[in-house]
Amino acid sequence: MLAAGFFFVLATSSCNNSNSATTAHADNQTTTEQAHAATATNQQQPQQPVASTEPAASIPDFTFYILKSGIRFTKSDLAKSGNLVFIFFDPTCGHCQHEANDIGKHYDRVKNANFYFVSMNDPSLMASFLDTWATPLVGKENVEVLYDRGADFVNKFHIPSQYPATYIYGANGELKEYWNGERNINEIITAINK
Repeated sequence: MLAAGFFFVLATSSCNNSNSATTAHADNQTTTEQAHAATATNQQQPQQPVASTEPAASIPDFTFYILKSGIRFTKSDLAKSGNLVFIFFDPTCGHCQHEANDIGKHYDRVKNANFYFVSMNDPSLMASFLDTWATPLVGKENVEVLYDRGADFVNKFHIPSQYPATYIYGANGELKEYWNGERNINEIITAINK
């Protein structure tokens, strides 16, 4: 359901209606030329992996952006030790706010893990997420808020059924555990520390 809604929003947001027949003809010609160019390009390059109903068994290559600086953040920038916890969230989601708040309150019990809060939402909505809901996580070296402007998460990691979607990978990059939706904080802490 999330995937269908996501792709519907992408499809409808890219519409460009024009009342001019000349413009419409020129647009169709340009679109046809772009389609041929894209086909030629696709024949030369391997296809991107298709999102699966199961999460990626190991961390895929990705490109996100550090929210506060806009600097590119890739797989090579991940911490080299400790568990890697990806939390795919919507800043307006009450369940996401609750999980971030709980992790913040219990930070001393999970401080050896590395947290990557990832969202495709408008960066202005994301900007105050931790400041508002998880103040103890603000400024921690092992916590990053990442903007996914290219939809890499849903295309390469997983299409979750609910927010927040939490994925715990070991330092070796292999998936240990994941869940969608809300979970008891003690279960979250246990999973993060495995």
